[in-house]
Amino acid sequence: MIKSKQIFAIAAVSVLVVVLYSLDIKGLVKPKGDRGLASSTEQAPANVNGSTISVSAKQLLNANLANQISTLEDEVKLASSANKLGLLKSLAQKWDDVNQPAPAAFVLEEVALTENNYENWLSAGNHFATAYTNHKDSTVIPTLVAKAINAFSKALESNSNSLDAKSGLGVAYVTDGKNPMQGIQLLLSVVKTDPKNLNANMNLGLFSMKSGQFDKAVNRFKTVIEVKESPEAYFYLGTTYENLGAKQDAIIAYTKSKELAADPGLAKFVDQKIKELNK
Repeated sequence: MIKSKQIFAIAAVSVLVVVLYSLDIKGLVKPKGDRGLASSTEQAPANVNGSTISVSAKQLLNANLANQISTLEDEVKLASSANKLGLLKSLAQKWDDVNQPAPAAFVLEEVALTENNYENWLSAGNHFATAYTNHKDSTVIPTLVAKAINAFSKALESNSNSLDAKSGLGVAYVTDGKNPMQGIQLLLSVVKTDPKNLNANMNLGLFSMKSGQFDKAVNRFKTVIEVKESPEAYFYLGTTYENLGAKQDAIIAYTKSKELAADPGLAKFVDQKIKELNK
């Protein structure tokens, strides 16, 4: 849920519904055995590092792309200090090109450790955030969240006024579950400075939904939509209206979400929702 091109480009219904299931929102039945994102950080951490994440990610690629990445990884291992940084950046870009934020995040963390600056740590944090938001293996998520917290903290050390780093750290703290109020306070400090901040308002809206404060969530999602219309924001707004009993407003928001996404899966889900609301 962090501000990045990967997050806001996602329109598929599976991602939207998984997020809402993880929040345990009224009106959505959580699948049996699905504990959701919030509880995933309570599980015993798996043996997660850049190498294990790379191996798993390459299994999702065709042989040619996997071999290209393996070749780059071998070049990084053999590179001199002078050449290593450039190769690491190329490797991270390669992972981005195949839409694999988790291995890209580990590589970008190495970039930041080599070239310690705000931009590198923020990029690593954003990638770890995108990874923990969308990763399917719940045993991996605690490590990704912890890595995100570390990266955003490092970014703030370099630029204490960064709203992007503050919002990223705030969301990670809430997701981690150990310092949720600290995370909420960070997000509130961001919107105090920048009332239209897209990322902070989106996540404050989601957290308001989780706590049942649907009236507050409506205003957050409306702010998001004022700044940038997206299928996600309209979908969450529709769910919020549904929980408030505002059926017609929910139908309008759901319909707008379907139009913007142009995704068959979402269209089917929304059509079913609208049918239920019209009963």
